[in-house]
Amino acid sequence: MGVPEEIRRVPRPSNTVVVDNGTEGVKRYAVRARSGVRYVPGGNPQPVNGSVIGYIADGRFVPISEPAGYEPQELSYGSMALIKSVSRDILDDLLDVYGMDIGYGIMAVAALRVAIPHVTDKRLSTHYKRTFASIFYPGVAISRNSVCTLHQMVGMNGPKRKEFYTKRIQAVSEEHHIAIDGTLKTDNSSVNDLSDFSYKSRVRGTKDVSVIYAYDVERMEPICAQVFPGNCTDASAYAEFIRENDISKGIIVADKGFPPSRIREELGRRPQLHFLTPIKRNDIRIVNNGMLDFEEVLKNTEHNVMCKKRCIQGGMYLYAFRDPYKASLEEMTYLGRKSTQKAFDFGKYSKKDRNFGTIVFESDLDMDCETAYRCYDDRWLLEMVFNYYKNDEFLDSTRVQGDFSVYGSEFINSIATMITCRIIRRFTETKLLEDASYREVMDDLSSAWRRIDAPVPPSRTDGAWVHTLPNVHETMEKLGLSEGPVLPEPKKRGRPRKQATQDRPKRPRGRPRKNPVS
Repeated sequence: MGVPEEIRRVPRPSNTVVVDNGTEGVKRYAVRARSGVRYVPGGNPQPVNGSVIGYIADGRFVPISEPAGYEPQELSYGSMALIKSVSRDILDDLLDVYGMDIGYGIMAVAALRVAIPHVTDKRLSTHYKRTFASIFYPGVAISRNSVCTLHQMVGMNGPKRKEFYTKRIQAVSEEHHIAIDGTLKTDNSSVNDLSDFSYKSRVRGTKDVSVIYAYDVERMEPICAQVFPGNCTDASAYAEFIRENDISKGIIVADKGFPPSRIREELGRRPQLHFLTPIKRNDIRIVNNGMLDFEEVLKNTEHNVMCKKRCIQGGMYLYAFRDPYKASLEEMTYLGRKSTQKAFDFGKYSKKDRNFGTIVFESDLDMDCETAYRCYDDRWLLEMVFNYYKNDEFLDSTRVQGDFSVYGSEFINSIATMITCRIIRRFTETKLLEDASYREVMDDLSSAWRRIDAPVPPSRTDGAWVHTLPNVHETMEKLGLSEGPVLPEPKKRGRPRKQATQDRPKRPRGRPRKNPVS
């Protein structure tokens, strides 16, 4: 059955034809554009119909809306702009190692985990589309299935991860200090070999995986990370971590769980790699070398720390310190615990009293006591990283299944942690954390929305912001993410001086001279 005459007479664009789809409803009569003609041998040319451009409905032509009209024109800008500004070199390394598709994918997921700490993989796509992540890292497939595939691809390619970490490690100066420590993450998966009960988690009844980090103390950021089974002790993973990540220079500032005896071979092969590790208080070398008979007081410490240094057998050095403030805290804790017991043994107390507030280090480096103390005193930064890692970034569980997925997800988490450390450093430099917390500043930045066609560089007065508060503008200007308004020059105080003109006669000075008497 042909198209009714009243339908064909409805005004529509030229070079179009109406076709009957044979279905009931408003889309029965489709309007197709003429895309060309086909020549038939011995006959008249036949028209060729193209795509549907609209429909005849309710006695009028209704065009099809362009899909681009539904693309968001305004996106959350502030937090993503900050992440981009502190991670340019990280993105460059990712693109060099992984190429554009995977490199942008890794960076987009890491950026979203920093900007929206509680985000789950199934919500990544939503936040990707509502933030400038889709502008800064374009063309990323970031659905839940795509992210799972990304985890597996990154996790399966260990050499690529090592190549990326090597680039980060090469940026470490020889005199820098590398802190090494581990953290446990909940992983109750039954389909990977990494999840197991750790010593600490058996009480909770949960399984863990172990993540070991190397941290550049001077630059205040992680340089590499590696996942181990949850039942793997720190000491057994120590040598493998250094070997696998090829850490060849710097000073390793580790905890008691990482004894230097476990990395003797690695240290011998790496002459530019050194260590500074605390030893147990009952170590016989402390008594044999009289390390608690302190000889001097450090000058630039808050609590007047006492110290002593000795060269011991084997070419090693011992550095002993006693902090009076920490000693008083340990003593109060000890006595408070004993106050709940019936008997008090003064002999045991006397033996412990001398050890309160003390710590002794072993090292293969000959340095002054103040340098050794500063190396370990700055190690608290690594504990702060783990605090942000587990609390502010909500990365305390793996959220993924399978060994390769765990490797890939933790690799992306390590990049998110690098970015977080750089943001903390930027906040500290601009003194933003004096009046607000890290999470509050990030929330403020996320509230700064901007048009995608806005001019570059951003300015407070360019008219491209969407309901952004003045205090958020001030925060972005402190961080260098936006330019502030141009202020008028301050007015000069006092009366303006009158300009003397050549036509105006000068006023004579002094008393007028009297006419001479003739």
